[in-house]
Order: sequence, then structure tokens, then C-alpha cells
Amino acid sequence: MSKLPLVTSKELEKLIALLGFNFKRQKGSHAFYRHEDGRYTTIPHHKGRMISRPLLRQILKQIDITTAEYIELLKEI
Repeated sequence: MSKLPLVTSKELEKLIALLGFNFKRQKGSHAFYRHEDGRYTTIPHHKGRMISRPLLRQILKQIDITTAEYIELLKEI
């Protein structure tokens, strides 16, 4: 199993925008996104830091995509 590529919060925002997620609100450094079908996720915005692998896996599970789909989507952004 290969390592999951790390991304910043801005890159992750672009990725979920491609999937149809819309920004709903922000509280402090955490932005909340929702999809029309009911899926939702929260992305932390900490300048200069990458999203950790465990958190990234949790977000991928929340937005219901596989690791392979995630890697393919990264090529598009």
C-alpha cells in the first residue's frame, strides 16, 4: 500500500469543489462543506501545514471516495 499524498487545505478545497461540495460556513479555522446529496465534511485551515494522513483518510470517508479516486482527482487540480 502506497502512502497517501498529502495536500494543503486549499488543494483539498479545490478537490471537493470538483466533486460538487459547496462552502456553507466557517467557525474559526474550520470550514464546513456540504453536498446536495447530504454528504458533509469539515476542512481545517492552518496556514503552512499539510492535512495529516489520518485526517485525510477520515475526510475521504466522509465525502465517500476511495484512495484511488482521490489520487486521480489530484491530477486534475
